[in-house]
Amino acid sequence: MTTQQLYKVLAEKFGFTRFRPGQLEALTALSEGRDTLAVLPTGAGKTLIYECYGYAVQRPVVIVSPLLSLMQDQVRALNLRGETAVTAVTSLMSFTEKRVVLQHLNRYRFIFSSPEMLTQPAFLTALKACQVGLLVVDEAHCISTWGPDFRPEYLLLGRIRNALGRPLTLMATATATPQVKRDILKKMQLPTAAQIGLSVDRPNIYLKVVKTATEQDKQTQLVSLVKGLKTPGIVYFSSRKTADEVCEVLRQSGVPRVAAYHGGLSADSRYKVQQQFMNDELTVICATNAFGMGIDKANIRFVIHYHLPVDLENYWQEIGRAGRDGQQSIAILLYTPGDERLPEYLGQANIVAEADIAAFFARPRPVADDDPLRLVAFYRQHHLNQEQVIALFASRRQQRRQALATLLTYVNTSNCRRRVVQAYFGEPTSSLSQNCCDQDSPETTVENLHLTAPPTSVLPGDILPWRATLDQLFLGKS
Repeated sequence: MTTQQLYKVLAEKFGFTRFRPGQLEALTALSEGRDTLAVLPTGAGKTLIYECYGYAVQRPVVIVSPLLSLMQDQVRALNLRGETAVTAVTSLMSFTEKRVVLQHLNRYRFIFSSPEMLTQPAFLTALKACQVGLLVVDEAHCISTWGPDFRPEYLLLGRIRNALGRPLTLMATATATPQVKRDILKKMQLPTAAQIGLSVDRPNIYLKVVKTATEQDKQTQLVSLVKGLKTPGIVYFSSRKTADEVCEVLRQSGVPRVAAYHGGLSADSRYKVQQQFMNDELTVICATNAFGMGIDKANIRFVIHYHLPVDLENYWQEIGRAGRDGQQSIAILLYTPGDERLPEYLGQANIVAEADIAAFFARPRPVADDDPLRLVAFYRQHHLNQEQVIALFASRRQQRRQALATLLTYVNTSNCRRRVVQAYFGEPTSSLSQNCCDQDSPETTVENLHLTAPPTSVLPGDILPWRATLDQLFLGKS
């Protein structure tokens, strides 16, 4: 496949004349028959890489995707562009629907599925008969971050690839530390894969941490920020209950067109909220991390974290949803002393205690999908002994603690926040923008950033109070 052919597909199928940075490099590596790990920042257009390749080689592309909603969005986007030979093989299909799709699987150009579905023999057998042209692991960092203690089927993707006859493979993600990259390639059994990468830095996102004394202070600051900032924006929470409660507080405070989004809502409700946000019918989303992966909305102006995420990698993934159009945006992390207890709990939630592991090995039993012992049963089924499983969880527990400690370094640093991030991802320090972070340019205000909400976005009586609060936040005035 020549570069000229790739540009022809780009023009005919996507209407573009130029590739974004990283896209052509990844496509060139694939065209040369090289398995490829592409680490390209959010908004770089990773989806176009495998779609363009699929059109160029005219063979089925299998995309391993982590979320059902993400698969549905990608199928819908392809349908809107006129592509009908696309399907998502998921647990939502009835037995009859799945049987019909599997019987005619070779008719599809793009086939989406989860790692769990790929372990099912009938699906794997149908895929083998398709002569897969490209296997794509989307959000490939999940192999390293989710595989060991959340969704262990990610750890089987290397074996599944072998079972499919070792098709050419693209592993794509927005962020990956050097260790995560090594882990991805090891688990996929592709140590010599080509690596295409751009800097994870997003210079158009101003970085800010706001420290508050109490939970009530944090809530007050959030209301002031949301009222004062240009929308659209996302506020992230680690708790569904808090997301709902704060969403209502924002409504009562006069914030228009705000809604909550989390896994506790029905699929229809989540879809409706997501589409309203995409269409600018909603301007602020109060969301858990169930929202955002694969969201292709270019004009998000702010991302605020009400709770600490579990690690710096997740934080960087989530704030990367701001400013995908290249325009000035802002990421604000709210921190109250003791906030680290929640991510510490969440980070250890799936780590099974040594005594429980020993008890299970002494008396194995069937376990439900939502039982933490499912992980132990998985490892036992794949021939790990009791001591190996105990060691694995002990190592994972330590990794989680270290990851949280690194995030707190970002929160508490008195140096440039962007340099902390670049060091974490193993990148050389790049030249910093004028509006970098609150440590490098503490005098920066939302007015300087041109991120002030237009007057029509707030009630007249609220303008002076929130502006004074923002001056305090960004200028250190009391």
